[in-house]
Amino acid sequence: MSRAAALSSFIESAPPGELVDVTKAIKSILGDDSVQTELSPSFEKYNEEQLTTTKLPGGSTEVLVSAHNSLGDGRYYDVETQSSFDFDHATGKASAVQSYVLESQHNDLVKALVKSLSTHASEHYPKASYGVFPTSDDTALALLTVANKYSPTNYWNGRWRSSYIYNPSSGSLIGNIQVDVHYYEDGNVRLLTNKEVSLTMGGGASASEVIRKLGAEEKKYQEDLNKAFGSLSEGAFKALRRQLPITRQKIEWEKISGYRLGQDIGGGRR
Repeated sequence: MSRAAALSSFIESAPPGELVDVTKAIKSILGDDSVQTELSPSFEKYNEEQLTTTKLPGGSTEVLVSAHNSLGDGRYYDVETQSSFDFDHATGKASAVQSYVLESQHNDLVKALVKSLSTHASEHYPKASYGVFPTSDDTALALLTVANKYSPTNYWNGRWRSSYIYNPSSGSLIGNIQVDVHYYEDGNVRLLTNKEVSLTMGGGASASEVIRKLGAEEKKYQEDLNKAFGSLSEGAFKALRRQLPITRQKIEWEKISGYRLGQDIGGGRR
């Protein structure tokens, strides 16, 4: 593997909220701060695939960065705020905000979907960003949602991404749901899941109907994940724990420091 490919793989596999840390580690290992220029293409790919969010200057809400709302040359647009902006993939900062008017045959449907998706996101995710964007040929629409939860003080970060392509003519909706959680206290555990979604609702479906069916699919997947976690906790993970013997004897906690584990707790003497 070439140096460029190796560096790109590190960047593109960075856990949620940890891109800056991974970049710092690469610079430290190589002893070369100028490597950031070499990493620029990887930053762009990572940010677009991960649906990175950024606040517009003077704004309070976070907007998406993705391949679907790219205008080229590091510039992106947002339908809800009716604006376009430059995005620095290395710093994650937006700048040069300008007014932007979407031109699409699906303008009315885009606005309706954004409104319904906004309601769905606020009801089901503690903090989410979303967007609806016409595809390059303007025949379909990309529906995107990302929800991030970062808790570095507790050694974990997580991200939910859902990306769909909706064809208004056929009523088909195809995409996936991806969950990425990294836990790194006294270890390094990462959960990566990918759920393929394929729905058909018939041509001419309303925006609220599209989001309702999409929401039902996401809810079911969340429930399936919860069941899987429960099975892991009671099954595989529980089997990894060393179990103490059941003696049916009370422990004298004031003498706990003097116990010889396996002898005094078990009631035996040698």
